[in-house]
Amino acid sequence: MGARAAAGRHAARVPAGRAHPRRRRPGDGRGRAGGRAGRDDLREGTVADGEAGLLGLAVGPPEGDAPGAVFVYRTAPDGNEVLRGTLAGRELSALTPVVEGIPAASNHDGGRIAFGPDGYLYVATGDAQREGTSQDPASLGGKILRVTVDGAPAPDNPDPGSPVWSLGHRNVQGLAWDATGRMLASEFGQNTFDELNVIVPGGNYGWPDVEGAGGADAGFVDPVTTWATDDASPSGLAVTREGAYLAGLRGQALLRVPFVTPDGGTGADAFGEPQALLTDRGRLRAVLPDPANPPGEDGSAVLFVLTNNTDGRGDPREGDDRLLRVRVQPTG
Repeated sequence: MGARAAAGRHAARVPAGRAHPRRRRPGDGRGRAGGRAGRDDLREGTVADGEAGLLGLAVGPPEGDAPGAVFVYRTAPDGNEVLRGTLAGRELSALTPVVEGIPAASNHDGGRIAFGPDGYLYVATGDAQREGTSQDPASLGGKILRVTVDGAPAPDNPDPGSPVWSLGHRNVQGLAWDATGRMLASEFGQNTFDELNVIVPGGNYGWPDVEGAGGADAGFVDPVTTWATDDASPSGLAVTREGAYLAGLRGQALLRVPFVTPDGGTGADAFGEPQALLTDRGRLRAVLPDPANPPGEDGSAVLFVLTNNTDGRGDPREGDDRLLRVRVQPTG
């Protein structure tokens, strides 16, 4: 069974300087200070260097311990960190640290943060191009972390004293959960395979010993789907009732991976053949379900998809970049 995706007639242009706050390199003597407004903190204390910068955003769920609070993942002068603030109208409060000490570099910074169905905050970090980081349980690099809204290790983590939920990652870019609570993550490979993984507590996903499948005999968790790196570079990730949707950068497509059954499953046999949609929009950075439109019983869903053609690696067209609103509809 395939699917089709249709964009709405009006694609919203992302206003420069509003969707992505301006980022100034530190060095002018104005570092982060207590009581400073969050806007100024993000502008003056965020290091924009290569793939580093202001990378992730999440809002505390209404039923959680920090309803409406704003959480950001950013690169600071001394490493990557997760910060927390409150938004009143257009004013962002001073930001307080939640997680600090995440390794940072000009590449492989991770940056995706999301609240899971259990109410805890999940943080995807990169290996920061540091050898041994992903396999070192004491390092926060190359991991998926699971923490409370205050940054403490969440209850029932594999190691009660550690925020680490899974390890052996290179550069996770997308996090999402399906209706059964199954957690999925999209991940950039090095030169061979990009991955879609089912995340299990304490799972080791093999990097840098394994890229793609083939690590199960050594105790690693194999991906459920892989692509050649030229065909995917899967950034954002969204899940509907009938499948996973990944925003492809180098692949320049919305990549659909259908679920074989609605009951979950952690192996590759629980997922169908990938399909490329929206192949005429260029590089795609992010995809999220439209919360105002619940998925249909027939598997249809409305998604927001963000293009990324003005990042220096794409071919911008008039009006880029754009926030697209599309409806996906299974066929067959």
